[in-house]
Order: sequence, then C-alpha cells, then structure tokens
Amino acid sequence: MAEQLPKLLVVEDDEGLQAQLKWAYDDFEVVIAGNREAALAALRAEEPAVVTLDLGLPPDPDGTTEGFAVLDAIMALKPDTKVIVASGHGARESALQAIERGAYDFYQKPVDIETLGLIVRRAYNLHAIEEENRRLAARVGDDNRVLGTLITAAPEMAKVARTIERVANTNVSVMLLGASGTGKELLARGLHDASDRKSGAFVAINCAAIPENLLESELFGHEKGAFTGAVKTTEGKIEQANGGTLFLDEVGDIPLPLQVKLLRFLQERSIERIGGRQPIHVDTRIVCATHQDLEAMIAEGRFREDLFYRLAEIVVKIPTLAERPGDATLVAKAFLQRFAREMNPQVKGFAPDALAAIDGWNWPGNVRELENRVKRAVIMAEGKLVSAEDLDLVEKLDEESLALNLKGAREQADRKVIRHALARSEGNISSTAKMLGISRPTLYDLLKQYDLHA
Repeated sequence: MAEQLPKLLVVEDDEGLQAQLKWAYDDFEVVIAGNREAALAALRAEEPAVVTLDLGLPPDPDGTTEGFAVLDAIMALKPDTKVIVASGHGARESALQAIERGAYDFYQKPVDIETLGLIVRRAYNLHAIEEENRRLAARVGDDNRVLGTLITAAPEMAKVARTIERVANTNVSVMLLGASGTGKELLARGLHDASDRKSGAFVAINCAAIPENLLESELFGHEKGAFTGAVKTTEGKIEQANGGTLFLDEVGDIPLPLQVKLLRFLQERSIERIGGRQPIHVDTRIVCATHQDLEAMIAEGRFREDLFYRLAEIVVKIPTLAERPGDATLVAKAFLQRFAREMNPQVKGFAPDALAAIDGWNWPGNVRELENRVKRAVIMAEGKLVSAEDLDLVEKLDEESLALNLKGAREQADRKVIRHALARSEGNISSTAKMLGISRPTLYDLLKQYDLHA
C-alpha cells in the first residue's frame, strides 16, 4: 500500500502559477483552490496541515481584502493550520498584518519555488511536532493535572484553568459560575495556591449552609457581650482571611441586609464586628461562587447590582462534567486510586463495563456525584475490578450510550454535526454539503443512513 502523502492546499488564482506549484511539490498531495469558497471547501474536505495563500484573490485580485478574509476563516475553522501568505501588495504592511492574524510565515512575490518549498516543508515538520505534543498531552497522567490538583484533558476546562492562572496574582475579585458539583471550591483553592497570597489563609464559607441570623456573625465576627451567648470576642471569616483569600460559596444566598454590609467592606476594606465600634482594616482577596442566575436575581430585586459588579470583576464559567468529553473516566480513575488506597486495597481498577458506564452517563451531579459513586463502589466491590453494577449505573444506561467502538462513536458524532449544519443552512442540502465538505450524494446517503431529515 502506497504511503499517503501529506496534504498541501494552494490558494492561488493564477492558473500558470497553480500548475507550477502543483508540479514543484511532488512530495505533497497538492490541492488547488482559486477563490475563498473553494479554499474553505477544500479545507473542510482535506484538512491540510499547511496552506499557501495568495492575498490577491477574486473579486479583489489587486488588493488584500479577500485574501485576509480567507486567512481569518482558516484560523477560525482550523487554527492549528500553518498558513504561508504570499503577496506583492504592500509587502511589509501585509506581512505584519498576516502574522498578527495567525499566519505562520509570509513570502513576497514573485515566488521562488525552491525557497517557498523550504518554508512549506519547515511548516509541515513543525505542525507534525505540535500534533505529536498534543497527542502526548492527551494521555492520562500528571499531564492532565492543572492548578496542582484539578484533573482534566478537556480544552473547555483547560481554558478555565488558564484564566485562573492569569488572574491569580492580581487582586481582582473573581466569581465562579457553575452547576453544583463542578468543583468551584477546588478552583478557588487552586487560584489561592497560584497567587502571591498562598502563604496566607484560605478561608471558605458556604453562605447557604448557615442560618440567616448567624451568617453576619460568621462573616464579620462579634465582640464579647454583643448578643446572648456571645461569651467571648470572636473573629469572623473575613478577618481570619486577612493576608489570604476568602471564598464565599453560594454567594447568591446572602440576604439583602447583609449584602449592604458586605458591599461596604468591599468599598472600604475595613469591617466592624457585631457590637464593636472600632474599624478593623482587612486585606483579603475575595473569590465567590454560585450556581444561581444572579442577573435574574438582580432583575427581581433579590441581589444588589452594585455588589454583583464588585464581586464579579472577573467571571469564570465552569463547564459541567458532561461538557468535558473524556474527563469523567480520568477523574474516576484518580478517585479510585485514592479510595482504594484508603478503604479497599484489593481494588485495582475498573472493569470494561464500568468504564463504558462512566463515559456514557451524563453526570447530573457532576464531579461530586462521580466522587460519591466511585467511593461507594470501591467500598462495595468484592473483586479486584469495580463493575458498572458496583457503580449502580447498569439500569441507567441505554444501548447507544454503551457504544464504545469507533463505528458507534463516529455515528453519534456524525449525527450531531449533520444536525448542526442542517440547522445553520436552514435545511438547504447544497449549503449543508459544502459546509460539511462532502458531496450532495454523500449527504443524501448519510441522511438516509441516520434517518435524518432536512
């Protein structure tokens, strides 16, 4: 079987130069496109690692507008593509603009085939190295740990971790938004540990778990004799976090009168204990979290808008476990290792049906539900491998969710992408086929195969 050649997309409207470039690169499978529509169709269909792009394309052959539009589209659709831009129009300005917009390199016309060939081969080699690095980074292990303890291989969660790392050494207030069980406190602690306040205290308080009449004392502290039962002066959580980080979990449950007092602290950075008269300066970083829709609560008058903007200088939205493909099995393996070491050393791993069940379940309770199920399964397991029955997931999964073979996974992915494309093209078959990079007959076959309708 002949070795498959790497693909090179040449976006060029000059037919003579098209033929010359196709002839010159005999160690590549060269695909030619003469305009934006053809270029993007080829990008979708062929997924080339490297693209050479002439900026002077119709309908603007004497300018660069159309060429830059193609570059922007390639970067949006497949940002890891190495795009080499060639142009004779305002070379220096075009070069700088192309690099700023994501191009790998720039080459000024007239084209020297040998020199351009060196640039193309260097770009392909770099792409191959980066692809290998991405593959290695996806392996299970320490590479899947971010912020010290957070385990993920999902780009969605890695993006969250990068955001937290970038803001860690600032003093801005951070609000973590996400469903219950998504790991908001773990991320808050990770932010603290990544900051220059890590030597100070990390103090957490769940505002929903403390009765309203006690929450003020918990946050601000009280002086001796301030109320019945106040037999000694007590520091509140805010004061305890001086020099460190205060994590306010479920901040949406703070009652309105206490919201006013919290806002005053954020403005003045000083507090008064209940029953006290002396202002106490406190230097603490505020991180808060909630699963509630605070903007809706503001509209209903249940949460102060001025407090929201004080707390939400940076907002980080945390994806659910179902929105983090592959993470459930990664996190489950880490939980199993920990609980087996502590509670049942004979357990060594998951049985195949357990891994299928973990990957197929949608985890409405997120990481907290996963942790609880794995902990119970490790305790109850009678053999060396935890089964789907141990996880109590056997009856919860249908046949489709257990399709772990490549054919089944591809069918599920195909259905999802085709439905998205049909929706975006409003059911137009020709537009859908172009968007998917396939022919109309192929699309009709897929629609029939998967029982989908335009």
